[in-house]
Amino acid sequence: MNYITPLLPAYPEVFMLVMACVILIADLFISDTRRVVTYGLTQATLAGCFLITYLTATVEPVTTFSDMFVDDLMADVLKLLVYLAAMVMLVYSRPYLTARGLFRGEFFVLVLFATLGMMVMISANHLLTLYLGLELLTLALYALVALQRDSAAATEAAMKYFVLGALASGMLLYGMSMLYGATGTLGITQLAEIVLAGGARDVALVFALVFVVAGIGFKLGAVPFHMWVPDVYHGAPTAVTVFIGSAPKLAAFAFMMRLLVQGLGAEQLLEEWSQMLMVMAAASLAIGNVTAIVQTNLKRMLAYSTIGHMGFLLLGILSGDLVGYGASMFYVVVYVLMNLGAFGMILLLSRAGFEAENLDDFRGLNQRSPWYAFLMLLLMFSMAGVPPTVGFYAKLAVLQAIISVGAWWSIPLAVWAVLFSLIGAYYYLRLVKLMYFDAPVDTAPITPRLDVRVVLSVNGLAMLAFGIFPEWLMSWCSYSIQASL
Repeated sequence: MNYITPLLPAYPEVFMLVMACVILIADLFISDTRRVVTYGLTQATLAGCFLITYLTATVEPVTTFSDMFVDDLMADVLKLLVYLAAMVMLVYSRPYLTARGLFRGEFFVLVLFATLGMMVMISANHLLTLYLGLELLTLALYALVALQRDSAAATEAAMKYFVLGALASGMLLYGMSMLYGATGTLGITQLAEIVLAGGARDVALVFALVFVVAGIGFKLGAVPFHMWVPDVYHGAPTAVTVFIGSAPKLAAFAFMMRLLVQGLGAEQLLEEWSQMLMVMAAASLAIGNVTAIVQTNLKRMLAYSTIGHMGFLLLGILSGDLVGYGASMFYVVVYVLMNLGAFGMILLLSRAGFEAENLDDFRGLNQRSPWYAFLMLLLMFSMAGVPPTVGFYAKLAVLQAIISVGAWWSIPLAVWAVLFSLIGAYYYLRLVKLMYFDAPVDTAPITPRLDVRVVLSVNGLAMLAFGIFPEWLMSWCSYSIQASL
């Protein structure tokens, strides 16, 4: 028992790794006509990880593997949300994958390994563990984007993603090596102690920060490291786009919290990386929202809107206090829910030989199906920040956190965010206008599976439910941040 107990914080990761290997081998003996077995095993694995994480959750942080891995409340909450996002994505994607011959074991195994990479990132307490989780995630995502081998767009997107991702990973690794040179340690806890005590070389730390922030900016898709986002979102199979645009954002948030806030959050460094995040946030809000206006492809429009949303996420982080961190966590959770629903609608309207990814494909949706038009309306209102949807409260929480800082830049930055949110509302409301006031171009019946119908309805209605009662989700995020920092 003494050999097993120290592994308790990593039980979900161990279970995920074992099951991913089991599914990889078992799928070799499963015929194409019975691939639903692999799908069921994948969903069961995610559900099992959810149960293990929930049962082993702890308020007090617990470490293992020589303090390289930590299990705290923030990690538990983010992992539970990652499992839910992956499970919802699989439900939405099943008909789409089946119609395109992608309903294969490789897809499910890659999703599980990507999820494992996110779990490791979320619980990392050491620079090497953080990098290991990041690379496991990104390598799996590269393969997922290129999975549709007969698609030139998917292959091109995968190559762009790989080349730019390798460059960003190299910059991040170089920044980490400079952190080691400046402090003599790779442990995040020890790194924070050395920086706080003033035992690190300041010039080397600032240089390291530049490379680290650049790596983080790429993973988030923030300006000026956003070039890959629209091409990958557009070129990848929509089922993969749903995954890239949801769960990895939770892991990227954890990445920032572990490295910037916990490791490099001392007062003398906080000002340095806050200034960099400020520029990235302001540029992301402007370029993301303005560029999205001219898009006619819905996947590209949502890609540019993602860049704008990441600007809002960064606003909460650069506030430099627990209120701002809690607001950012609330924002990224709400963003993931919104993105899942929006891309779920694209998957719903797609069918064999037809990708419902253009704005015109949503014309007259209210005449074809008033219920799904209403769900899409809720999702678009939430993304635009229209009350009483939850997106309004997510934006409001971040703006309140920024204003409460009281610095000279707080009010101008909040006004900048509000201004570009108003500009961004145009392209969300344009889609609502197409659904409700234009004649339908496509009259094909919408007949989703029961599981897709139920999950998508819950996803859409959650925008309204969490908007009317936001306190529970907000307090959940705030408490997990306070218990972990």
